[in-house]
Amino acid sequence: MPATIKDIAKKVGVNVSTVSRVLNNRGYISDSLREKIERAMIELNYQPNEVARTLFRKKSNMIGIIIPTVAHPFFAELCSHLEDYAYRHQYKVVLCNSQHDRDKELMYLNYLKANQVEGILMGSQTINVAEFSKIALPLVTFDRAISDQIPYVSSDNYEGGRMATELLIEKGCRKIAMITGSLKLPMLSNRRHDAFVEAAKKHGIWYTVLETDDYGFNPDNYEGIIMELFSKYPDIDGIFASSDVIAAHILKICHQLNKKVPSQIKVVGYDGIAFSEATAPPLSTVRQPIREIAELAFDLLMKQINHEPVECVNILPNELKIRQTT
Repeated sequence: MPATIKDIAKKVGVNVSTVSRVLNNRGYISDSLREKIERAMIELNYQPNEVARTLFRKKSNMIGIIIPTVAHPFFAELCSHLEDYAYRHQYKVVLCNSQHDRDKELMYLNYLKANQVEGILMGSQTINVAEFSKIALPLVTFDRAISDQIPYVSSDNYEGGRMATELLIEKGCRKIAMITGSLKLPMLSNRRHDAFVEAAKKHGIWYTVLETDDYGFNPDNYEGIIMELFSKYPDIDGIFASSDVIAAHILKICHQLNKKVPSQIKVVGYDGIAFSEATAPPLSTVRQPIREIAELAFDLLMKQINHEPVECVNILPNELKIRQTT
């Protein structure tokens, strides 16, 4: 049977409450006695009951992260940075993939609350604001503005969309398209589309917009839409993709159709994820400050946990990376 706190106390010759004080770092314990208790824990291979310790301390040192899918490189990079910041601050993370499924998202919110996480970082939102108020936990969202009471972190989506579209036009494109995720979802990234349309109209450039499926992260769906675009408009000479993943699939289809990039068609992506430099040719893209978004989101959550004031609107600048697809 696994060792218990009573076994530790018996081995050292102290009462259970003394061992408990060491486990929870409460009250005075001499260094020599603390060392004996810790040595006994190692010798007996004692594993503390984290649930019990959480109930005792009323502090779990856990946060929840809800995203659409960790399979998407943007969210994978974001979560990697979030986990790193959490670890540095002695927090553990519980990662949840919602797939933009309302029932699944609500289930995870209730699960995280039941398991006493201290706050939630959220990159998915399909349920209404009233449901969030019931959770009553510190909350920070990224790329979603849920309400004027909930802090969010985002890159400047409008300016990013403008930079991408202006780049295509500056490079001589006169018939351009945008392939974007579903505009039905309540995401700040829809501002990229707004900027694309306004920039095209401003310069008198012909344009069209194609949306992916409602879920928005299905590569098979991407390639069908790209083929549809080239079938309808074979003379398209510039495409703005709302993510680098979509842009990579555009490059793949261009290769299959023998469309030369960038001489015949120019492509700009969005996100600036790690593999954008490894495409063939290397992808021009709008780089989001992913590390900085993660750091700021985590900092805002910690401030709420510590009952400190926070700014609700937090928008960070992007950087245009001009490479060989334009």
